[in-house]
Amino acid sequence: MLDHLAIQVADVTASAAFYDQVLAPLAVARVMEFDEVIGYGSTNPPTPDFWLGPLSAGEGFRESHIAFAAADRAAVRAFFAAAVDAGAEVLHEPRLWPEYHATYYGAFVRDPDGNNVEAVCHHPE
Repeated sequence: MLDHLAIQVADVTASAAFYDQVLAPLAVARVMEFDEVIGYGSTNPPTPDFWLGPLSAGEGFRESHIAFAAADRAAVRAFFAAAVDAGAEVLHEPRLWPEYHATYYGAFVRDPDGNNVEAVCHHPE
């Protein structure tokens, strides 16, 4: 349904360092940069579908929930470990969420701006 998503962040450098680390286990990397805007996505071909940019509009914090697809449950666990290593606040450790569906496996952390960031796999082990 979505083609891409962009979020505004208070510190582009700090947020980019966080997302560089936590998205690597999901096979996502920086694929485009210009001015203070950074695009993440698949590298072959370079397809940015998640963007970071400087905070330039609105007042006050409005939490977003961002869920990144993981190829398998091991990638969810690797995302979680990378996030913890990056100093992220843990919201929910990797586990099944049967209230969503029987094979929904996800982990949730906060990014440097306080957004709820998830890695999720929908496949059985």
